Amino acid sequence: MIKKVNHIAIVVADLEESMRFWVDALGLELAHTEHVESQAVDVAFLPVGDSKIELLKPTDNESGVARYLEKRGPGMHHLCFEVEDIVAALARLKAANVQLINEVPVMGSDGRKFAFIHPKSANGVLVELYELKSV
Repeated sequence: MIKKVNHIAIVVADLEESMRFWVDALGLELAHTEHVESQAVDVAFLPVGDSKIELLKPTDNESGVARYLEKRGPGMHHLCFEVEDIVAALARLKAANVQLINEVPVMGSDGRKFAFIHPKSANGVLVELYELKSV
């Protein structure tokens, strides 16, 4: 069902300040940044092997990521697994009585399909599933 860890998302208040640890101190390379309007975040992508660290900075005080930062402070936001078939993965999880935030996949602007599993079913961790478009 799971192919690999696609990324670990970390909420930060300031991307530049956060780079001092992740890039300058730890030595990770900044691949690129982008603004994701639909999620109201700026994202910095830091590859680590076949996975990534994604630093999320909210750009709208009313967004879910902004509310998360306000309530919990900076830190790990979610863990994302890449799956071969997201529809089958969601059906399997639903059959196992796992609480899903998205019962059907959402289509991202880049062609990927994604869905979230509620933290109540994952020991307090928000889990995201990705199915990347076939090339």
